[in-house]
Amino acid sequence: MKVGKIMLGMCQTNCYYLYEEGSKEAVFVDPADQGAYLYEQVQKAGLQIVGILLTHGHFDHILGVCGLKEFTGAKVLIHKLDGDCLSDENKSLCSWEYPGKQKKMSADILLSDNDKISIGDAVLRVMHTPGHTKGGVCYIDEKDKLIFSGDTLFCLSAGRSDFPGGSTKELFESLKRLRDLSGDYTVCPGHNKATTLDFERKNNRYMRAL
Repeated sequence: MKVGKIMLGMCQTNCYYLYEEGSKEAVFVDPADQGAYLYEQVQKAGLQIVGILLTHGHFDHILGVCGLKEFTGAKVLIHKLDGDCLSDENKSLCSWEYPGKQKKMSADILLSDNDKISIGDAVLRVMHTPGHTKGGVCYIDEKDKLIFSGDTLFCLSAGRSDFPGGSTKELFESLKRLRDLSGDYTVCPGHNKATTLDFERKNNRYMRAL
């Protein structure tokens, strides 16, 4: 699977677009803001967005959803426990930083643990990883060994669990599920630089504490 990255927004969120070589269809992971700009960038790459995948419902990962959906008609996917974040700026925390900016919307598909999402011949598996939010997920490409970890796992760190809906206990359980995956993976987090699962197993203090 090919991966493109655009970083933007107040929180410097990593926004990813994923596609199979030779295909023009792509999915977008976490359009943080400026949906029209994201659409232009993907258009320049010659791709058509057919799905918008959200790792969780916080504002710094969803404010570009409405614009991107308006331009592309792509379906919006989010875990069923974070679905309300799309229509409630208090649950998305948008009211904390940008009151009134979030447009109300709804998901087209509500996800559950172990759901599968096809991108051409590639498949992403949904791993429910609560702790940062109730409905946080990671998207896992088991063939090409990629994890899109949202705000669950970062390079040498992990997501905060002190926001509404967060849970330190659940976050550590989620990190354990990631740690226990077989083999090494490239980890593409919601913020900061990419890393590998082996590196985090050896060096991340949160994983080492498990």
